[in-house]
Amino acid sequence: MTLTSPDVEERTDLAARFDVPWVTVVWDDPVNLMSYVTYVFQSYFGFSHARAERLMRQVHDDGRAIVATGAREAMERHVEAMHGYGLQATVDRAAGPDA
Repeated sequence: MTLTSPDVEERTDLAARFDVPWVTVVWDDPVNLMSYVTYVFQSYFGFSHARAERLMRQVHDDGRAIVATGAREAMERHVEAMHGYGLQATVDRAAGPDA
């Protein structure tokens, strides 16, 4: 019979909570048309036209927009997909409540 320590389990849970969430950030670039960025957001993420356009506007006006939040592996897949569409994107840790 194996005994486990509740302290170890709590620390594991705590570490898992700090690992999420991550974000996919799409950056502005001088190459892609705004209509194309809107199309990519609709096609890949399944966003409505209004939401895709709002995010595209944020990319254009602010230089970046967070388009997805979740586990790091999923965000890395999104970034790879954005690169496949020719968009500049990165993965970053989501800002916590103390940020």
